[in-house]
Amino acid sequence: MTRSPQLDLICDLLVAKYGQPGQSAAARLTRWLTGSVPLAYPEILEQHLAESHAGLLLDAFWQDLPFGTGGRRGRVGYGANRINPTTVAMSVQGHCHSLRAAFPERAGRAELAVVVANDVRVFHDISGVYSFLKPDHPLRGCSSRAFAKLACEIYAANGIVCYMVDPESDSAVLSTPELSFLIGELGAAGGVNISASHNPPDDNGVKVYDRFGSQPVAPEDQRLLDAMRDVTEVQRLPFAKALDQGLVRATPRQLHERYVTTYVDLYGNLAAPRSDLTLCYTPLCGCGLTTVGDVLTRLGFPFAVPPDQGPDGTFAVIPFKTANPEVPQSTGPACSFADSIGSGIVLSSDPDADRVGVEVKLPDGSWQHFDGNQIAAILCYFLLLDPEGPRRKGLVIETLVTTRILGSIVARSAGSQLIDDLLVGFKYIADALKALDRDGRFRHVRAAAKDLVLAAEESHGVMMVPTIRDKDATPACMYLAALYQRLCARGETLLDYYVRILEEVGSFHSASRSITMTGSQGMLRKDRIMSALRTAPPSTCAGEPVRRVVDYSDEQAFGPFSSESERLPRDVVQILTDGFQVAVRPSGTEPKLKFYCQLLPGSTSGLSAQRGSALLHALSAAAESVARRVYGELLARIGLSLGEAALLLPDMIDLDGKIEFEQQVVPRLYAALSAGRFARLADLLVWLREQVATLLPGVDLLPGLKAPVAFLCKTPSWVEGLKGNSVAAELRDWARQ
Repeated sequence: MTRSPQLDLICDLLVAKYGQPGQSAAARLTRWLTGSVPLAYPEILEQHLAESHAGLLLDAFWQDLPFGTGGRRGRVGYGANRINPTTVAMSVQGHCHSLRAAFPERAGRAELAVVVANDVRVFHDISGVYSFLKPDHPLRGCSSRAFAKLACEIYAANGIVCYMVDPESDSAVLSTPELSFLIGELGAAGGVNISASHNPPDDNGVKVYDRFGSQPVAPEDQRLLDAMRDVTEVQRLPFAKALDQGLVRATPRQLHERYVTTYVDLYGNLAAPRSDLTLCYTPLCGCGLTTVGDVLTRLGFPFAVPPDQGPDGTFAVIPFKTANPEVPQSTGPACSFADSIGSGIVLSSDPDADRVGVEVKLPDGSWQHFDGNQIAAILCYFLLLDPEGPRRKGLVIETLVTTRILGSIVARSAGSQLIDDLLVGFKYIADALKALDRDGRFRHVRAAAKDLVLAAEESHGVMMVPTIRDKDATPACMYLAALYQRLCARGETLLDYYVRILEEVGSFHSASRSITMTGSQGMLRKDRIMSALRTAPPSTCAGEPVRRVVDYSDEQAFGPFSSESERLPRDVVQILTDGFQVAVRPSGTEPKLKFYCQLLPGSTSGLSAQRGSALLHALSAAAESVARRVYGELLARIGLSLGEAALLLPDMIDLDGKIEFEQQVVPRLYAALSAGRFARLADLLVWLREQVATLLPGVDLLPGLKAPVAFLCKTPSWVEGLKGNSVAAELRDWARQ
């Protein structure tokens, strides 16, 4: 393709405006436009070559989409830093090269096979990034299933057999945990999942699995990365031909039955489900009905699914379009549905069915959201210590951000053992299971992988059987269903159960936050914060003296890096005080800096005398206070600050969006109220929705404004300045609902 003057102009603009990131973007853009990159849609990229799209081009080309926790994940779109046919194809082609290098004995003598999975996602550009293109541009309507079939074409062209659910269907799905299970059952060399898990619907990803059904860790993942970087061309065999030649095959139906039976057998002889206590279960528009749903059905638990929350790749009915059990608002419609059918529990799973969520109705009619650490604590206690539970003995595994209450529970369970402080991510839990049977790395533990009782992390993930080496919502849902029904018979709730655990085991509590920072500027901000924590470690944290700072990237303390791919997982700084500990790390799958605050027993004066819900409320208030102060201290490391109202905004909003809210939206809101611009609350809310529309494009953000608006309405300046203002009073009442 001949280089156009327009390309030269935009490249010069990128370099002049953005410096080194712009230079990198210009170089990649040129390669994509001049025919040296497969499946790149150069005719579409030409429509990007305008000054008004310079920011989009920078973000789309300043880097190759990084390989994070087990794969690549990001926004769907055009460019090297996006998920699209090019980045998917080159990732899969690199996986082919890696597999052939790892299994030379299978070439020509035994089958080399993979399992290919996908979730429900369909790209519709909800955020409107590509509104300047015609509505029928090539990526619009592109689904995870389409990317999965593209992956099969590439594996098949490289002589690798692909197993996928119902190959001729354009809508079939396979969950992450069942993918892990099938790899082991089929003796496959690995697998790939086209999914962005709980990310927004405009995102997608390619997650790679090894022959153990787990995601590779360093240095194995480095070999995969190197193979992907060396790809210069992609081989493809049309899907229909691959199917005819037996290179694409349907996963045997009996293996799905075996997956279901695995959990039915694990449930064992616990109390038979009651038919008169219906559960509400939502797959949050994902594929959980094929796993959680099938197991609950087989066990005999009655459950109902909210209307329109079955498979839907746009997550249309989910608040904020955030199908994530971590976010309490995501199950708001499901809780309303549960009210309508008289159910007191909402169980949920994310789009690829590996994360679990639970909400429980309290006697006053409100709903209690449980975070991932609370779910882990309930399950661990139920499995190990509950007199009416399974009373299992064995191995419990947690990472460095999992609640420390698990260690206290294990200590009370004679014959049980704990592996803790692993790096963040279930791939490190899976690696620990491999090590137990391989090299005896955990010399303090006399156990094998088969002794696993529970592995858990704050990410709403659990693992309960060693043949499924990734988190799975299914076993959590079946045990929580059983516990819910048992407690109902006694007029109790899961909240009562959890509070008794705190009273017996210790007053642990956690609060996790994320600072979302997108684009190249966001990457630089994250790096600056992490660097500042290392070069100038804090002497105090949230008002408490720091006892110790642990840097997991310190090679003297934790050994040399086994490969470059180990740098991101070890990019963790832990801050320890006598009352709490905080771990700070960049996410490997999202543009976020995440931090995890854990209160330790005895950390807050006066709590020892608290009991019941009062104890939980006090712990929650203390943990959230610590988290907000830590948030502010991290921002101060890069010379930024946010007021309390902005800190109360949902963490899915980018940092720049929160700054815009504080500096522009809040003053405009106060001015509109004080000027009496609106005579009705309804008109004010319409205006307010418009004011914040750009903070999270394509999403109705109004429900997420209630907490910050409630805070603003009780600040002295607002109370005094808006005294007697009827619309302001209505706004305050709305925010409190």
